Amino acid sequence: MSQKSKPHTYLIGEIGQNHNGSIDIARLIIDLASRPAIDELFHYTLMGMDAVKLTKRDLNFELSNSALKKPYNTPHSFGKTYGEHRNALELSDEEHYELYKYAKEKGLDFVETLCAPSCLSLLKYFSPDRLKVASRDLTNLPLLQALAETKLPLILSTGMAGQKELNEALDVITNYHDNISILHCVSEYPTIPQNVNLNSIPFLKENYPEFVIGYSDHTIGIATPLAAAAMGAGIIEKHITIDRMMKGTDQSGSLGIEGVQRMVRDIRLLELSLGEKAIFSDPAVEKTKMKLERSIAVKKSMKEGDILQEDDFQMLSPGDGYKWSEKDLLVGKVLKKDISENEIIYPDFHF
Repeated sequence: MSQKSKPHTYLIGEIGQNHNGSIDIARLIIDLASRPAIDELFHYTLMGMDAVKLTKRDLNFELSNSALKKPYNTPHSFGKTYGEHRNALELSDEEHYELYKYAKEKGLDFVETLCAPSCLSLLKYFSPDRLKVASRDLTNLPLLQALAETKLPLILSTGMAGQKELNEALDVITNYHDNISILHCVSEYPTIPQNVNLNSIPFLKENYPEFVIGYSDHTIGIATPLAAAAMGAGIIEKHITIDRMMKGTDQSGSLGIEGVQRMVRDIRLLELSLGEKAIFSDPAVEKTKMKLERSIAVKKSMKEGDILQEDDFQMLSPGDGYKWSEKDLLVGKVLKKDISENEIIYPDFHF
């Protein structure tokens, strides 16, 4: 048997705005993403997430003046107007750099969603491992050009786009490089099952084989990202938080501490489970095979000198005797000693 393949799913913990404008909360979420997952049944310590992602906005290039000044009076508001609310949730370039260094200390990659060309000022401090284009900006071709010019690997989300919009985005980016990942996504929060359409993943894999295909999830729970990984998604992105009851519009739709552990554990176990495109009897089942598989046995007690006939045979466990496909090795053979009813016929019973 050839060596079993061990695919690796690149898991991104999306912090987004779940830090609530606090670098300390962001550090705690990074801690969560970096934790190994534990499988208690087999005593496995499994690799945690691969990366965390933050978002950088420039409110001067974010919303219209009227939208910024609009009153924002909800339980999740961090300001009297929507502009004040958004501003309260922004971290400075220096704070992003501090979190980049902290993530690196924890062994994590650092991904940044940059929402305006002016946000590239961040690159004066550090180079993210990947840049992310939010679904809403897939048609923002000037931004895509600015990001592509950095030559940093790019991740595209398709949550608001069809194939036409995706192709237009790729036409812009590939003028500069082709280190691109495409994430199937549905920009519905939370996404209802009927709208998830995971079959977009094999569609993207078939039509864009030169790129890594993944999935950015907005469903509740872990079943959908696990299924996406099983369908071949090379990247899974999921919102994470330290407390789903915390203030903030994305908290309740994110995975909390236990959910992160469960999702990472199950995807890492899935990676170990996929194996290869073949069917075979694994050496690990040999003991069970010997115990439970069937062997040719006699239906009745027989004496030394009796001639074995097919009508004398039945199939019983254990599985260490002759298989039915080998019955011609026994038919017509003479017993050289007595054999009791319902016993396996072994080679030492016949001439």
